[in-house]
Amino acid sequence: MASSVDPRFGVALREFRERRALSLRSLGRLAHRSKSHLHELETGLKAPTADTARHLDQILDAGGVLAGLVDAPIDHAAEAVELLARAAASDVSRDVLDRIEQGVDDLASSYPTMAPADLLPLVRRHLAYVGRLLDGRVTLAQRRRLLIAGGWLAVLRATVHIDLRQRSAAAAHLRAARDLAEHAEHGEIQAWCLETRAWDVLTQGDYRTALDLSDQAQRVAPKGSSARIQATAQEARAWARIGDVGATRRALDRVERLTANLAVPERAEHHYRYDPAKAAAYTATTLAWAGDPGAEQVARAVLTDLDPHGDVGARPRRSASARLDLGLALVAAGQPDEAVALGAQAVASGRVVPSNWWRAAELLAKVEQSGVPEAATLRDLCIEYAPGRRPPADSTPG
Repeated sequence: MASSVDPRFGVALREFRERRALSLRSLGRLAHRSKSHLHELETGLKAPTADTARHLDQILDAGGVLAGLVDAPIDHAAEAVELLARAAASDVSRDVLDRIEQGVDDLASSYPTMAPADLLPLVRRHLAYVGRLLDGRVTLAQRRRLLIAGGWLAVLRATVHIDLRQRSAAAAHLRAARDLAEHAEHGEIQAWCLETRAWDVLTQGDYRTALDLSDQAQRVAPKGSSARIQATAQEARAWARIGDVGATRRALDRVERLTANLAVPERAEHHYRYDPAKAAAYTATTLAWAGDPGAEQVARAVLTDLDPHGDVGARPRRSASARLDLGLALVAAGQPDEAVALGAQAVASGRVVPSNWWRAAELLAKVEQSGVPEAATLRDLCIEYAPGRRPPADSTPG
């Protein structure tokens, strides 16, 4: 979701930097940003993201001034209120349904870039609004469209709860999404519910259950759907965690075949539309987990594509994960120094969501086992940035 910037942002950034007697290079080291990126921010050549502004606020002790100069993401609650006023007690119009579905796509497209805690209230309000309309007077066709919209919102809400490690809430909304999908006879939402459960149990270390759920999702998902591709990729991850390199490679080969002729979707950032670029990212993760020697080359290519300028790129959450993947591959290749640097960049970006902290913990454990002294720097950052200010090692799955 794009942000606009107050023209005073660059002036304020320079003022706070100079007040701390920091050069652009020094600030870059502290903030894990390139000197050129910071220069572009100060001169107004590039607009900062809200996350970058908040991070610089913290580094420079700016008291929220910088973040205040960056527009907040659009709150779709206002749209929901408008829709409610228009619908009132009358039948739901086609325009209302079209705008609800547009709102669902907007929220799903915000998922890769928006902080989970910021996205959750927006999803919650949209879901509540759909629920109110379902309680009103609707035709059978209108009801099905509302059920489908509610199903997508419920599975998205469950995913955000998982990211925040709120698993009881996630389970409740996955059940709701499944029920809504069954009522609407919507196989793809049902498959996404299973795939989302597979990801959740995989992050908790229950790899066999993740494998079973991924298989169920593939059988439920419509042929050629994004859900089937994602579930197949999830199967590969489960095999990698189990340690079966042969099964991992076979599952990845199936993903490659499924995506071979796949067109780039209109909104590639949409969480429930498989972007062919995701295949490379999942391959990098999976090979790194499997300890495959080919992981380093794939992971480097993915990171270069996501973040060509070293400024976290347009998809900061994916960039953070890509750094963790490459770090893990580098440790296995005997390059723990670079692995530490990449891990530090990922953690300090603030884009490693709570459900992914076990991946940071795994990289930390690996570099500490290597004996490289720089591992202490990564541990300090993990303690500083981990949810609840706890060392991420506490979050490692069994």
